[in-house]
Amino acid sequence: MVTMNTIALDTNIAIDILNGKEDILYKYEKYSTIHLPVTVCGELLFGAANSDNYKKNLTKYRGFISSCMILNINSTIAEQYAIISKN
Repeated sequence: MVTMNTIALDTNIAIDILNGKEDILYKYEKYSTIHLPVTVCGELLFGAANSDNYKKNLTKYRGFISSCMILNINSTIAEQYAIISKN
């Protein structure tokens, strides 16, 4: 069960957080737990693998991913993600 002090992120928001966008960081710092769908993890790692700073970004992205709760995808998770994202 996901509590109200948690949030699930999509890839764009995760990238904004990784890039240190202050307005995004401020909005999401109040959450005690960040959930990442497994597909977002894959997209982040794909982006790191195709970046000019592969090693630096891979380390940074892996660190971020490991600090989050990973959501395996199924229909229940998709429903919860929609509810959380709406809030």
